[in-house]
Amino acid sequence: MIDLNKDVKYVKGVGPNRIQLLNKLKIYTLKDLITYYPRDYEDRSNPQNICDCEDGTEALIEAMPISKITEFRKGKMTISKLIVKDQTGSCYITWYNQGYLRNRFIPMKFYRFFGKVSKKGNRVEMNSPVFDDIEQTKNTGKIIPIYPLTYELKQSTLRRIIENGLSEVNGKLDETLPEYILKENNLLDINTAIERIHFPIDFSEYNKSRDRLVFEELLTTQLALLKLKNNYERDQNGIAFRKDVKMSDVINVLPFKLTKSQLRVLEEIDNDMESEKSMNRLLQGDVGSGKTVVAMISAYKAVKSGYQVAIMAPTAILASQHLESFQSILSQFGIRCELLISSITKKKKMEILERLQNGEIDILIGTHALLEENVLFKNLGLVVTDEQHRFGVKQRATIATKGKNPDTIAMSATPIPRTLALILYGDLDISIIDELPPNRKKIETYAVRKGMSERVNQFIRKQIDSGRQAYIVCPLVEENEELGLNSVIELEEKYKNETFSDYKVAYLHGKMKAREKDEIMEQFKNGEIQILIATTVIEVGVNVPNASIMVVENAERFGLAQLHQLRGRVGRGEYQSYCILKFEGNSETIRQRMKVMCDTNDGFIISEKDLELRGSGDFFGTEQHGIPEFKIANLFEDMGTLKKVQKIAMQIMAEDPLLEKEKNAKLNELIKSKFKSRIEI
Repeated sequence: MIDLNKDVKYVKGVGPNRIQLLNKLKIYTLKDLITYYPRDYEDRSNPQNICDCEDGTEALIEAMPISKITEFRKGKMTISKLIVKDQTGSCYITWYNQGYLRNRFIPMKFYRFFGKVSKKGNRVEMNSPVFDDIEQTKNTGKIIPIYPLTYELKQSTLRRIIENGLSEVNGKLDETLPEYILKENNLLDINTAIERIHFPIDFSEYNKSRDRLVFEELLTTQLALLKLKNNYERDQNGIAFRKDVKMSDVINVLPFKLTKSQLRVLEEIDNDMESEKSMNRLLQGDVGSGKTVVAMISAYKAVKSGYQVAIMAPTAILASQHLESFQSILSQFGIRCELLISSITKKKKMEILERLQNGEIDILIGTHALLEENVLFKNLGLVVTDEQHRFGVKQRATIATKGKNPDTIAMSATPIPRTLALILYGDLDISIIDELPPNRKKIETYAVRKGMSERVNQFIRKQIDSGRQAYIVCPLVEENEELGLNSVIELEEKYKNETFSDYKVAYLHGKMKAREKDEIMEQFKNGEIQILIATTVIEVGVNVPNASIMVVENAERFGLAQLHQLRGRVGRGEYQSYCILKFEGNSETIRQRMKVMCDTNDGFIISEKDLELRGSGDFFGTEQHGIPEFKIANLFEDMGTLKKVQKIAMQIMAEDPLLEKEKNAKLNELIKSKFKSRIEI
């Protein structure tokens, strides 16, 4: 039996030097090695006539030397030249510092050469090609995989090590999918798929291999999340909150009207809360769509039914903001809210914990501090996590254990298309607030080149002189000469002493202490700071209604979804607001991304486009959620497979919710091996 968990250092060709390079690529075991999939392929299987080779393209030629190699030196460099020909013409080949080639080629014998062609008039040249004897297929004559690499590790070296790993497992891998799944979906067996994803004989083989591996990856993820959901529903008889406590009590006293979308979502939550089934709901809504008020009305129902509520936010300042919002509406109903963050005094904390345990606090709002063991509720009935993408599955589970199967709402302002939300949050029911309050003004967005900086600065001055405030976001904390990006500290220095010396300028970044960050944010909120220079630490947001300008430096370095989040920091008051994206680079992708940001304020459209333009990668921070990163699936490209797999997963779970049947044993094993350390399946 093959030990797929054996250390990769024992694979032929690795050795002590290369083990560190492989570890940098997260290759630790034989299994990691054989599932380290190529990012691209070079087709070196179709030879061309020399006369048909095009300038600037890579080509494979079959030709024979018509002379021996000639060598000459240029400084410290040795240059080797060889003239080869086929029946259609000649090609002049050059290598640099490869003296060992001196006697490598025999005149009038055929070889294969693969490399980049350059044409100067009628003369065809090729620089530093790889080559083989005509009967060999080591470097040519086939499709060659190209892998994501780390510095100092060559493609040819990694290819050889992977080949050695594959020869160890050749035909001996245990099938991971049940026979009926393979047959019904016309999928390759695991041994062929793994072999051919690395070294396909042709591209139709590659497509079949990739289809099989993508199918498996998406199916196991979907099944794991559905199984998790079934576990919640099976293990947990939830709380049936009182039907005579009406959400309309709060809705009727609000100083504004709710949107139809908010009312629809509240109805879904109300039905969940009144049923005996535990509620596990994702509440998705764009920045400013009014998720907080939905959480507040849900909390009212829980408290008036005799239970306590926990609200968990990712930052102290956001938690403080929630406290203000909740108290302003709920205090009139005699509901007692309290704040628990790390910066409060020990004495105050002890007092809060005691009152919480005695049931004297109805709603506790806080940060990760809520997860600590000594935070004990008397009767926790509802848990709300805000900015869900900042908390993983385990953290959600931890806070939920502080009550007897409390209902949970996970709120997220990162819009994710519904189909994709099912992959990330397959363990939750999904509610979407898909309209903004009617009084929200569209944030005017402009993408400008660095050369426009002075005009941008004049615009900032004009806004500040009208009493507004500005955010300026940079991608780095300290200056990085190699990248030449504006850093927070460097920019603050320049703006404070030169560009905006007559205004109050401050900076904020993630490496600062929590208390410092909170103080700066508080001063900005109170209007004591006019220009705040920050990293994306401000992405999760505080409400500063007076801030009307968001300038993003090096906007090309941010994902679209992240730019949209940043833009959502302004436009929260009555004033017309603006987002200015300063960018460098001229690629088509950069231009497209800037255009999307200028054309739409709809977070769902933006997230679709983000996915399309940069692939899934760690788009969602899936590691944060407890879901392994996809090794081969791309959620945008593989949307068709994803939809197909979601149907299959739901059918399997409908018939066999615990995957106990013999025919699903392999699926159960697969899920356990892939997810066990991350989420309790």
